[in-house]
Amino acid sequence: MDEELLTIGAFAARARLSAKALRLYDRLGLLVPAHVDTASGYRYYRASQTERARLVALLRQLDMPLARIAEVVEADGAEAAELLAAYWADVETRVAGQRALAEYLRARLSGRSSEMYGRFEVAMVDVPEQVVISETRHTLAGELPAWIGASLTRLGAAADACGGTTGAPFVVYHSEVSMESDGPAESCVPVADEAAARAWAEERGRAWETKVRVEPARRLAYTRITKAQVAYPQILAAFEAVEQWIAGQGLEKAGPCREVYFTDWDASGPDDAVCDVAFPVQW
Repeated sequence: MDEELLTIGAFAARARLSAKALRLYDRLGLLVPAHVDTASGYRYYRASQTERARLVALLRQLDMPLARIAEVVEADGAEAAELLAAYWADVETRVAGQRALAEYLRARLSGRSSEMYGRFEVAMVDVPEQVVISETRHTLAGELPAWIGASLTRLGAAADACGGTTGAPFVVYHSEVSMESDGPAESCVPVADEAAARAWAEERGRAWETKVRVEPARRLAYTRITKAQVAYPQILAAFEAVEQWIAGQGLEKAGPCREVYFTDWDASGPDDAVCDVAFPVQW
């Protein structure tokens, strides 16, 4: 026997939602009524739709965008749980980044920037000469994370044809990248075989505007930061801390700043160290 149809008011009471919310979910395709009266336009629901309605409401309590809610409610149990876990990992990363930014801004506004810089431990490391394959792009800060991920993935895949990777990938900022300034930035992957790299670039690299060059040996002043701290603009505190340390040591910068990504980004949590922020210094 068919389930009894409930009016939108009765269903709203059962699902503990407002009629306005149900109309919104209907328009977005998240919770479509079982029947709509063609003459009156009244919406009717089945009791069995209650669980879906409550799930949508609970996901909204997590500030989940409606498009992602649609993915979750259409998935089966295990897949839906994985989608929720992925969303919440993104939330935790964003909140951790905002926390770092708030601390940085409080320090600046209160005149305690030096105290903030003191939280970063700066050291030096010598990096040998490296052959790198690279992509260069003019990009603003908002587009930068997606481009870094995509370009390093492409270059990492290409490295197999160039003798394999020999070091951590890094990004060089040849000019400022911000919400107003577009760099350029250069993604680099060190590879083992220069001849193979140049042959690969000649044959297939032009589509990506990939270049092969020799990165000279460098002495880097660097500080290690977490995944949460990589986000712009909170990463600026790390760059400024290294600059202040260089000046305090009586050293001079010898090239553009860079970020060295030494671990698996996707497998890292917001508080895991993932990146070295560095400046070359004169020997």
